[in-house]
Amino acid sequence: MERRSQDSMDACATGKESGPERGIGSVPEAERSDAATVVPLLDLEPIHGPIRDRLKEAVLSILDSNRFVGGPHVEGFEREIADYCGVEHAVGLSSGTDALLIALMALDVRPGDEVIVPSFTFFSSAGSVHRVGARIVFCDIDPATCNLDPDRLETLITSRTKGVMPVHLFGQCADMGPIAEVCSRHGLKIIEDAAQAIGAQYDGRMAGSMGDVGCFSFYPSKNLSAMGDAGLATTNNGELAEKIRFLRNHGEVGRYHHAYVGGNFRLDAIQAAVLRVKLPELEGWHQQRRENAAQYQEALKDLEKDGVLGLPSEIPGRRHVFNQFVIRMDKRDELQEHLAANNIGTAIYYPVPLHLQQCFSYLGYKAGSLEVSETAAREVLALPVFPGLRTEQREKVIRCVRAFFKS
Repeated sequence: MERRSQDSMDACATGKESGPERGIGSVPEAERSDAATVVPLLDLEPIHGPIRDRLKEAVLSILDSNRFVGGPHVEGFEREIADYCGVEHAVGLSSGTDALLIALMALDVRPGDEVIVPSFTFFSSAGSVHRVGARIVFCDIDPATCNLDPDRLETLITSRTKGVMPVHLFGQCADMGPIAEVCSRHGLKIIEDAAQAIGAQYDGRMAGSMGDVGCFSFYPSKNLSAMGDAGLATTNNGELAEKIRFLRNHGEVGRYHHAYVGGNFRLDAIQAAVLRVKLPELEGWHQQRRENAAQYQEALKDLEKDGVLGLPSEIPGRRHVFNQFVIRMDKRDELQEHLAANNIGTAIYYPVPLHLQQCFSYLGYKAGSLEVSETAAREVLALPVFPGLRTEQREKVIRCVRAFFKS
């Protein structure tokens, strides 16, 4: 392992395969400088730098107005994002987690109900179901996309099933056609967890437009990001949109008159103003992510052909927006250590599937219950794919990944 580490670091520094005649001491200074190039998993500066003045102006406009809750920026953002997502209604909320929670509340999901959720996803997908008192039923995933496997869905439905929460993981839509067909036959609600998938498409339809409610996060790591926490719910049902608006403000339907027990789930005006500045840039950022992903795919396809590396699959008819570019391999931890030693940031999404989390042990799942999710948790690794990733940074990532397998 030590020799692989040294040889592969030499290859990363030079951009060439290492050999006995290419020790680090013989590498010219110009080539060795690449070893110091830092490649973070995410860098927001290339995103914020070109629009910094507009962001400042937007934030200061809120300060000058002294309207920090609600107001024209929140209303304007809701109109603009609804148009972008191809839906009739969008409701700004305090976070993506709160969007999932309020969607379940608005759909009257209660104790005794069951909601089917993929196990391989961020915690809030299942956590929100638990918080409304319903029972989580975990579904395994499609190994090609890491999204909920529709072929396993129907076997999990019982008389208590109220809804299904497909997650559009990493920026690619779940297979919504068969999921919607199963839900329609059984009268089930669909809550789309589109937290990582703003702008992703399935057969020409936008993420968040295909279920009863779509839920989005604008956490700073997302393709469309706020300067803190922010979220959104989308729907084509006017009555449901109105109920969500009531619920986000403690269920208040008139001043100090409450038809529901809601919560404080409001979108801050400052975050709305920031998101309005960023929204027109989103398609350009998507394109940069897709171009970076395409470069990785092309440069690493031989490793996939050799069976040592799995690359993300973009399914025909779907537009992947690559919130994350996630590869898969047996020696994931060793590769992550190797990349870290070469100043390349990575992340594991997610190291423990939700059905094996301690807090959900009461559900009775054991190791081996959902084998595809468990295998993914052992193999996945996210590489830098953010807008503004420089060519030399991307090429270094490619060289270092390849060097790991060549040593």
